[in-house]
Amino acid sequence: MRVMSAGDGYKYLLRTVATGDGDRALSTPLTRYYTEEGTPPGRWIGSAVTALGGGTIAIGDEVTEEQLQRLIGQGIDPVTKAALGRAYGKFPTATERIERRIANLDTDLPVMERAEAVATIEADERARGVRKAVAGFDFTFSIPKSASVLWAVADAGTQSLIADAHHAAVAEMVAYIEREVAATRVGAVGRNGAVAQAEVSGVIATAFDHYDSRAGDPHLHTHVVISNKVQTVHDGKWRSLDGRPLHGATVALSELHEAVFADHLTRTLGVAWEAREMGRDRNPAWAITTVPEELVAEFSTRARHIDVETDRLIAEHVAVHGRRPSPATIVRFRAQATLSTRPEKQVRSLAGLTTLWRDRATYLLGEDATRWARTVTKNDAPLLLRADDIPLDVIDSLGHSVVEAVGEKRATWRTWNLTAEAARQTMSYRFATTRDREVVVGMVVDVAEHASLRLTPPELASSPAIFRRADGSSRFRPTGSTVYSSIEVMAAEDRLLERARILTGPTVSIRTIEKIARRMDRDGRVLGDDQVAALARIAISGRAVDVLVGPAGAGKTTAMRALRTAWEREHGRGSVVGLAPSAVAAQVLADDLGIRTENTAKWWQDHQQADATFTQGQLVIVDEASLAGTLSLDRVTEHAAEVGAKVLLVGDWAQLQSVSASGAFSLLVHDRDDAPELVDVHRFVNHWEKTASLDLRHGRTEAIDAYADHSRITGGGTEAMINAAYTAWRADTLAGAATVLIADSNDSVHALNQRARADLILDGTVNAIREVALHDDARAAVGDTIITRHNDRRLRAGRGWVRNGDRWTIIDVRDDGSLIARRAGSRGTVLLPAGYVSENVDLG
Repeated sequence: MRVMSAGDGYKYLLRTVATGDGDRALSTPLTRYYTEEGTPPGRWIGSAVTALGGGTIAIGDEVTEEQLQRLIGQGIDPVTKAALGRAYGKFPTATERIERRIANLDTDLPVMERAEAVATIEADERARGVRKAVAGFDFTFSIPKSASVLWAVADAGTQSLIADAHHAAVAEMVAYIEREVAATRVGAVGRNGAVAQAEVSGVIATAFDHYDSRAGDPHLHTHVVISNKVQTVHDGKWRSLDGRPLHGATVALSELHEAVFADHLTRTLGVAWEAREMGRDRNPAWAITTVPEELVAEFSTRARHIDVETDRLIAEHVAVHGRRPSPATIVRFRAQATLSTRPEKQVRSLAGLTTLWRDRATYLLGEDATRWARTVTKNDAPLLLRADDIPLDVIDSLGHSVVEAVGEKRATWRTWNLTAEAARQTMSYRFATTRDREVVVGMVVDVAEHASLRLTPPELASSPAIFRRADGSSRFRPTGSTVYSSIEVMAAEDRLLERARILTGPTVSIRTIEKIARRMDRDGRVLGDDQVAALARIAISGRAVDVLVGPAGAGKTTAMRALRTAWEREHGRGSVVGLAPSAVAAQVLADDLGIRTENTAKWWQDHQQADATFTQGQLVIVDEASLAGTLSLDRVTEHAAEVGAKVLLVGDWAQLQSVSASGAFSLLVHDRDDAPELVDVHRFVNHWEKTASLDLRHGRTEAIDAYADHSRITGGGTEAMINAAYTAWRADTLAGAATVLIADSNDSVHALNQRARADLILDGTVNAIREVALHDDARAAVGDTIITRHNDRRLRAGRGWVRNGDRWTIIDVRDDGSLIARRAGSRGTVLLPAGYVSENVDLG
């Protein structure tokens, strides 16, 4: 899902729509435009569309550009032009912002300085663009890749059946959104918006079908744009959708849609489904059992396009020079092909695409692809389940399994988290109707809710009937807002709080801290007042579990280094050890403090298997503690308390939390009013950045304006922003600056890595004459930067070992697929075996 802006934000939906009228003799919009270049026009969907134009619009009618411009662009009725509630909010234009800032300039500025200031303001504001109101929500419903492949090569009749199954699933998910998700808000408007949820008559939406991906591979999907305008049931007024449940339910809707589509396709064609492992760091994907993974892979990569272009360049070279190019030249040709074949979105007809897809599939399968598709779709009647076919003990087991799975990922959860997991765990069942599936998922969620520990308190006073929903719940509580946890996590949190209140732990005298504080460190710096105060509080507190809080750049490492010196002076050499949630973070802590460290998972394993232990009087520093799971911290602090050691949790409660059940660090910090905290940020050169970063840390969104005022934000379409980010990264790299390029998805990361590598080959940084295959279809050679993605203590590099997240430079590639790499920032080298390279190495 993505949020759509008012104005012209809708236009991207119309860029590929066919200009012709299509063949009206054909039955469905998807087949009607079979020979037209482009995709079918959009169609109206959602039960509330009949309220538009005095009832002149019906579900399934074609959407015109003018209608879309009125509804999404202006927020008015697409036929009558009547206002649908309040007009979209208007925000200052660039010109208005410029005038306001110029008016605030010092009137006594000299003429030249004022002219320079005005020029800077104008450049800043023109670059910022214009903020726009929310006009709708774009949900993209995609069918599994194996189904897209089958649809791509099947005969026209089977293609229509698959498309019908897809459209039916989309329509049912829109209906589900209307019943379970869509709502508006009414009442007094405060900081967090209106106070009560109200039911709406339905949603107004438009659906646009697309056939292919940017690379021209089959990718049947539908953009469903749900208008922000909804009509309230109780008074008929037009209001805005409550966006909170839409955001909260997105993952659950995705999981449900996949299962509902699979049901439809099985009922139609009798196909069976299986879960396929997709490799490291990726969830299993459900696929039609009779569609081979090799065929799916054929339509999931750009490698074929690059090969074709490379062959063309080689043939061109032979024609000109009369000889085959050298290996080095071929490497450069492939790099050129990687860059030149980056696809622009092409507008083609479904007929043309289908011909290409069938030819590719026929070549791979070794038989006619359309004939093969008939064998895949010719099946006996499938076994379909009704809701009451699932025994109650299975429902109960699934409910508890859902809680267990969700509890591994988060400390608290809501109904939509449980719904998403329930949909995943029932995906293997095929149901006779969508209603049967919804009933079973709902029953599993009910069990999961009862098996969870409810944190949201019950309503202490009943609301009048007018403020209650049909199920009796209060409209003052948003649907799905109840927060749950588990008894295991809560018990662990209780134990952590109890240990943090124990005041009999080891200490260091204030005199020792004062002596250390007056010294310069190895970089010639003296501790700041906030650092000294924090260390003194930690040293003398006697708390068995203590905390040190500080935002990035506040000097936590410097403070910990001084604490280590003071602690070892009184408790002896080696009395300070370190832990961290990851092996890389543990190694950074070891390098910074010069102490023995380990990651928390390995420490627990060693503790269980080899009786690894802390000792009395030790200080155990847990760095990046906000990223440590609650259960992990519970285990570490329990053992430390048993032997008389002190645990110091270091981190920032405002930092992104762990992907595992977490939040304990923040809990421990906010349980007391004297938590040691570093407040002076040293990292930034510009004072405004220091202030803005702290404002962001505390959730003050107005801090974003400071970044915009200093031209730190650039906006635009996805493709334009990817290009802009890459161009900036490339410029920094050529200038010798260390820079980081971050993308929004694994696919984008892979594409950017390939683009960067092609440029590095062309400029001679990478010698790709001999390459080695990496994870996820990537390749690497001498000069490439790589990242290892799996801890392996058997692979030694100098004094260290290979860790997940380490960066390396390849210095040699062996014939067997192994490689020799040097760790970034050191002279340590390692031989990475071929098996490790192919499974656990990415381009970096």
